[in-house]
Amino acid sequence: MKARAFWLVAGLFATVLSGVAQAQKFTDRQREDAREMLRLVAADVRKHYYDPKLHGFDFDARVHEVDEKLKSASSLNQSFALIGYALDGLNDSHTFFVPPGRTIRLDYGYRIQMIGQRCYVTHVRPKSDAESKGLVPGDEVLSLNGAAPTRDNFETMQYVFNILAPRTAAQLTVRGADGQPKQMVIEAKRRQLQKLVDITGGQADVIIANLVREYEDYDRLRRARCNDLGPELGVCKIPEFDLSGDEAHDLIAFARKHSSLILDLRGNPGGSVYTLDHVLGGFFDHEVKIGDRIGRKEMKPVVARPIHVLFPGKLIVLVDSMSASAAELFARVIQLEKRGTILGDHTLGLVMEARGHGYTLGVESVAWYGASITDADIVMADGKTLEHFGVMPDEVVLPTSADLKDNKDPVIARAAELLGVKLASEKAGSMYPYEWPKD
Repeated sequence: MKARAFWLVAGLFATVLSGVAQAQKFTDRQREDAREMLRLVAADVRKHYYDPKLHGFDFDARVHEVDEKLKSASSLNQSFALIGYALDGLNDSHTFFVPPGRTIRLDYGYRIQMIGQRCYVTHVRPKSDAESKGLVPGDEVLSLNGAAPTRDNFETMQYVFNILAPRTAAQLTVRGADGQPKQMVIEAKRRQLQKLVDITGGQADVIIANLVREYEDYDRLRRARCNDLGPELGVCKIPEFDLSGDEAHDLIAFARKHSSLILDLRGNPGGSVYTLDHVLGGFFDHEVKIGDRIGRKEMKPVVARPIHVLFPGKLIVLVDSMSASAAELFARVIQLEKRGTILGDHTLGLVMEARGHGYTLGVESVAWYGASITDADIVMADGKTLEHFGVMPDEVVLPTSADLKDNKDPVIARAAELLGVKLASEKAGSMYPYEWPKD
């Protein structure tokens, strides 16, 4: 099973130990359950983490510190945040705790991201509380739940506020077009899931149907999309490196119909090495080394091999502050091999190779949870790693607050200009309408 499918299943079953997500009081039994989660995850980190010396970090001391604090934890959110804190000491983007699925699904109705050194609202869901409160794309986010977002802390903030300790309301301080800061409390839309499900009884068919629907919606949101702008230019957006061999082949076949291609990897969090290999293989007529794997034992290097179809034309790759992992590796290989131009924003610098580990807690009432644990670092052909550094574009092009508000895309427009095609930023902004997950 692919890693992403595993985490989707874990979230969907949403069975939590003794109904802890809805408990009025956090019990001693629940504290002991949290300590057991910490113990099992920590044991696998010691066993599987790519660096047996753990970067010289005193991981055992951190685990002991967290274990002591869990003895007096007062809530589910606090206990999960503490376990996340234990792993955070490794300062590794791909080693983290995945808590049990919640019985309440929250949607805040907005999206934010770092653009350059500032954080902006990029999308607001129609008919959401965020929209009714006056939040609009282009608003600059000065603080979220009391913390000021920066390049260094943004991903940690998203992980804590959305995964480990979600809140029913978000406290935002934003600066709009008038330049004045304003505070607002955004109420999340709540969807109640079943507190307990019986996977052996009559609920099995319902569970499977829900799983299929959510998986199909996930695939809809993460599908590759291409736009044909004539024989001079094709534009393709890959939201995630999760394409089959046939899908990668079709992508290159589309590109071959054009003399130039813009490959949009903005917002792409990475994905499988298999997809990375197949997509890169369509841009080179020879084998290209992506990087060396550095782990506990000798490992084969990551290599992209040419596929049956080749796109020989001009290439521009778009990246931003949410491009991570395999997307960063792709962009950097194109840059190092001088195969194309990288345009956009500085990438995340979250580039390791990891494996998912799954666990269960309980007997009659079972909770699924997990951990992602890095099993290899990737050192590229220039002898450097991208972890914590990311990819600096050949040309930095950033949307402004006004661009976000007016749904303009100056990045695609600039890429088209470099390839000799005139494309208005208004038209570029309408090429890939933002799609919200289904309720």
